[in-house]
Amino acid sequence: MAIIKYKNVGIRAMSACVPQKIISNRDLGYLIPESDIEKTIENIGIEERRLADDDVCASDLCYKAAKKLMEDNNIDSNSIDVLLFMSQTSDYRIPATAPILQHRLGLSRDTACLDLSLGCSGYVYALSTAFAYASMEGVNRVLLLDGETFSKIVNKRDKVDWPLYGDAATATLIEKGDFEESVFILKSDGAGEDAVKIPSGGMRNRVTASSILEREREEGNIRNDLEVYMDGMDVFNFAMSVVPKSVKEIVKETDTTLDDIDWLVFHQANKFMTDFFAKRLKFDMNKVPYCIQKYGNTSSTSVALTIVSELESKLKNGDRVVMCGFGAGLSWGTARIVFNNCKISPVIEY
Repeated sequence: MAIIKYKNVGIRAMSACVPQKIISNRDLGYLIPESDIEKTIENIGIEERRLADDDVCASDLCYKAAKKLMEDNNIDSNSIDVLLFMSQTSDYRIPATAPILQHRLGLSRDTACLDLSLGCSGYVYALSTAFAYASMEGVNRVLLLDGETFSKIVNKRDKVDWPLYGDAATATLIEKGDFEESVFILKSDGAGEDAVKIPSGGMRNRVTASSILEREREEGNIRNDLEVYMDGMDVFNFAMSVVPKSVKEIVKETDTTLDDIDWLVFHQANKFMTDFFAKRLKFDMNKVPYCIQKYGNTSSTSVALTIVSELESKLKNGDRVVMCGFGAGLSWGTARIVFNNCKISPVIEY
């Protein structure tokens, strides 16, 4: 078990950006029988989502979120030592997107840049990476940008996945300072690689003429091999088996109790699932924030987006926040962060 602890580094600021375009799940009559729409919305907890325009990438949303964070906190562009970009929907296969954002944001050429890619646990993993860099001698500030535009890799005729996903980006500033110890527990199980997958487009299965052909799949869903597939039941069973246990592990590792947690922030997969986690833990539902109803499942961005969207005016100095992300890989990560003087900017639109 990878248990990682950091001292004297923490989160100084956060921001988020979502597309202006709103898609209502009540308009999915072409995909779901009208009589089932309200039941579907109730089960997944998603009333609407934000979708990026065709010419808007995850990096564009990240750029806006980063500019907002830097302006609101008077951050000198030359003070950023490391820039991390977390995404499964990067601009290109080559080059990495982080150096492109470094240039667009006017950061110094002395800035170290790195792309990271993981599933819906991605923010927790990337945050641990950011804390690791910030702990090093010679590094004072790390800017973590996490953006996803899943609407570009989900087929609009896939009745399982299309009602779920939305687009968003977040920016998180990590720096040295007077912060309490942070603890991360990171795990993975590659035996579940097929649970969430785009089968073609990589080096294992390269793009061919057949890759782009739409086919009818399980239960009448339509997609091609360059679009994401999710086995909902596999993911559900996986999450049920690991998420509540992971929260208990982080509580034990920090020598605290569930009652000591001020906010428990889950990846926004679907509301039925996260409600189940809280009930399994017998945790106070008033301390489990949600933004899924208005933004949908935004993949790796959802944990940070929930904090920005729902805790902007609620987060207090000293609040203990437990974050838990889980998804493709399979991978999952849980973190306990004690917030101190963190400036959270309001969510902005692109």
